[in-house]
Amino acid sequence: MYVIRMMNCAFFARHGVLDEEERLGQRFYVDAVLTVEPGRALSDDSLEGTVDYGAAFKVIEEIVAGKRRFLIESLALEVAKALCARFPEIARSDITIRKPNAPVPGVLDYVEVSVAWPQ
Repeated sequence: MYVIRMMNCAFFARHGVLDEEERLGQRFYVDAVLTVEPGRALSDDSLEGTVDYGAAFKVIEEIVAGKRRFLIESLALEVAKALCARFPEIARSDITIRKPNAPVPGVLDYVEVSVAWPQ
């Protein structure tokens, strides 16, 4: 097994429970840690049989920048499942989503959730 890490992928989206979050939107940050079955891709030095991280980025972007979700936990799970479905070489997808402007009554850098698939 080997691991591909795509860290701090940034997208503008409108996720959250509050109407203001949908109206204003904000930037979300995604980390994808993908545990991959090597197959012959490594020994053959071939993109075939591994995860094309450009294509993986597009999968993440389509979901995060797409339909509004109330919970970033649900969003993270959808990303994890979609990556595993698109790339059968992925044995496990660990997705972390950060929301820097979470509407909380206090000062914080961000709210972050992490989800793994399969669980």
